[in-house]
Amino acid sequence: MSLKAIHVTEVPSLDNFPENPSLCASRFSSPGGLSSFKIPKFLVVGHRGHGMNISQSPDPRFSAFKENSILSFNAASKLPLDFIEFDVQVTRDGCPVIFHDDFIYSEEDNGVVYEKRVTELSLSEFMSYGKQRETEKKSGKPLLRKSKEGKILKWCVQQDDSLCTLQEAFEKVEPKLGFNIELKLDDNLFYSSDHLSRLLLPILQVVCDYGKDRPIIFSSFHPDAALLVRKLQSTYPVFFLTNGGTEMYYDVRRNSLDDAIKVCVEGGLQGIVSEVKGVFRNPAAVNRIKESKLSLITYGKLNNVAEAVYMQHLMGIEGVIVDHVEEITEAVREMMPSSNRDASHDTKPKPNFSERELSFLLKLIPELIQH
Repeated sequence: MSLKAIHVTEVPSLDNFPENPSLCASRFSSPGGLSSFKIPKFLVVGHRGHGMNISQSPDPRFSAFKENSILSFNAASKLPLDFIEFDVQVTRDGCPVIFHDDFIYSEEDNGVVYEKRVTELSLSEFMSYGKQRETEKKSGKPLLRKSKEGKILKWCVQQDDSLCTLQEAFEKVEPKLGFNIELKLDDNLFYSSDHLSRLLLPILQVVCDYGKDRPIIFSSFHPDAALLVRKLQSTYPVFFLTNGGTEMYYDVRRNSLDDAIKVCVEGGLQGIVSEVKGVFRNPAAVNRIKESKLSLITYGKLNNVAEAVYMQHLMGIEGVIVDHVEEITEAVREMMPSSNRDASHDTKPKPNFSERELSFLLKLIPELIQH
């Protein structure tokens, strides 16, 4: 397959975006358009496909498949997942690629480690790292990764795959699997409106050309990016990503769930994706989000715990982004059977809280999360 970079000057008007949101025609209900957007069922979303990679983790599930790869996406598609989530950046020559980190790390033949910003690489340079596809060369430049502790480590996985573009994901992944496309930006950089437009337009063009009937959600931690992609198109819902107050930023719009509500309401966004700890620390915010007619999905390590996922279901949260996709999809199937399941099918016992017990737990959880 031939891939090419899309220059912004070549991106036509987005007036040809499909008028009928595919997402609304399938899994989501939105008869009045995005203004009445609603998620009709509890969603399970695969984080970076089949789950993120954590270097040197003793848990083999964090190294099963190369994250953000076609291999990982297709492995996730075999499970009863509704969506996968992945990170999209745009190369120097205007091609949307799927990669989480701001920098790629590699090393020279003499062992000297170097870093390069993903958005400063051309498409061909980006694709030259790691395992290679459709060539006789089995591997490209070494692909390393920087840990949270600052160590540069080999990026080792049990099943490797090459880096990929957004176009490839649309073409090679099961079309019924929804895409939660995170618009990935560097927290340490300032982006002007023109710069944001140059980054977002190529992404939207690929979605326009290849989205077809696939369910799609856009999301971003960058409030201006989320607001701009909402202005540039009205077909697909846009969610604002937030840490929910678990971390503080210079941009105050990112510092609490109430700030996130304000961003969404004023900008016409459809929902919030919050770190689950932020929700558990402030459970009263769930009602405020619902009163604002916004959807709420969460992410974070606690979402790999089935009981925490079920608690969110009871709280009215509408979906979870998870790494342990096999375990959580199975737990959701057992604890929250769909209406069309055979009533005689055996299910495992599930928590059965009274209103009083649930109220107590919602008061207790914020205290537990602090420690």
